[in-house]
Amino acid sequence: MEKEKTVDSKYVQQHLANERTFLAWIRTSITIVGLGFLAAGVVFRSTPYTHLANTISAVVGIGSVILGSLVFAFATKDYYEKRKGINTETFRAPSKIVSFIFVSLMLINTCLILVVAVLLFY
Repeated sequence: MEKEKTVDSKYVQQHLANERTFLAWIRTSITIVGLGFLAAGVVFRSTPYTHLANTISAVVGIGSVILGSLVFAFATKDYYEKRKGINTETFRAPSKIVSFIFVSLMLINTCLILVVAVLLFY
């Protein structure tokens, strides 16, 4: 009994690479969410005199969880777009998701630096 070939089977290597990329984005989103929980943990470890640090930590924590969720959603959307592009031979490398992640992580890193500065100097 011979099985029918699918469009996906023509581009097996590309589809497997697409899945690996998707899983890398998922690991990234889990890491970002973990960073949010770590930042939120600073809220409970700081002294009562560092209200600013508590506020920044809470914002970074919530922002990281939201960002991690967005990365997960965008990665899933990107996976399906790449799959379609591979099968129709119209693949284009994504740039929006990479730019979005870069800007978001730079914002979170800046806020974390502010938290550390507040905790060190107050």
